[in-house]
Amino acid sequence: MTRIDRRALFTSGAAAALLAATGTSLAASPRAGGALRLALPRESGLLDLVARGAVLDCLTEIAPDGLLRAELAAAWESHMDARVWRFDLRQDVLFHDGTPLQAADVVASLQGRSVAGADQMSVTALDLHRVEIHLSQSNPHLPYLLAGPDYAIAPGGAVDLPLAHLVGSGCYQAERAQDGRHFRATKVAGHYKDGQAGWVDSLEVIVIPDAAVRAEALRDGFVDVAALPQPAELLKRGGFLYHPSAEDMALATRSDVGIPRVVGQQSALDDGRIAERWWRT
Repeated sequence: MTRIDRRALFTSGAAAALLAATGTSLAASPRAGGALRLALPRESGLLDLVARGAVLDCLTEIAPDGLLRAELAAAWESHMDARVWRFDLRQDVLFHDGTPLQAADVVASLQGRSVAGADQMSVTALDLHRVEIHLSQSNPHLPYLLAGPDYAIAPGGAVDLPLAHLVGSGCYQAERAQDGRHFRATKVAGHYKDGQAGWVDSLEVIVIPDAAVRAEALRDGFVDVAALPQPAELLKRGGFLYHPSAEDMALATRSDVGIPRVVGQQSALDDGRIAERWWRT
């Protein structure tokens, strides 16, 4: 079998099969409560990916199984050969500052952003809860593209604020942060995804550049998940879960971390949605 690079595998959706093959158990179903603490390397912008995935939502979402599903959008349809798209918005969504999601927020967040590398979107509010997106060329994949982190929605379009000041409609509200160093967020009460996502009560992410120190933090109980750790000390202690294997670990977790049966394959750390998809058993 050809050796798979561990960093590439870290971003793949093969976690469930690989964990099963290496004897690692997967929790059967999510449960609410507890905290999830992550230790991440500095490279690849993983802190920003996880934090923004916890705080911000998009119009659509690509589920871990690769299927497209609605997020802030309730429905959508295309006209004129996939050049004009209309999106109906959910009407039960509040931003963390208490303001309701409206079409103007979508317009401000998406107006002028490019899709497919070049085509800029022209976004218009049809009413409080409907927007229309015009493209200069047909793109039947637009709903899939809008699930990407570059198309997140924030009140007034303020999607590029520092993490400590970021406001969104995601399952978690930023509590404190320092870009490139650490991030802490707490679960939003009465969120529209309750019972479907956002299982832990709090999320804490810390950047630890040294792989050996990340492993020590997990070994000594300071974090629950360590990305790309130095494996030797963990293997000596035992009692941890490894992905994809103990011999070539990209991810190590405490044994009481719940891992979904299918893990997203678009990018690292369950498409940056680890905060809302993983849980404590």
